[in-house]
Amino acid sequence: MTAEEYYQQGNAARKQGLWHEAINAYIKAIELDPDSPAVEAKRMLDDIMAFYCKDMYNP
Repeated sequence: MTAEEYYQQGNAARKQGLWHEAINAYIKAIELDPDSPAVEAKRMLDDIMAFYCKDMYNP
């Protein structure tokens, strides 16, 4: 798959509320293309998760 396909897969997973799958897809997109829009998407999703899911990041 291409970086764009992983980015789109991440967007689809995010829209379904599948946060873990979305982050994984964004990471794969970033590995293939460090300038991918997945960089910003992952950063925003990380911020959302840190705000709403504090227990996930701070067990």
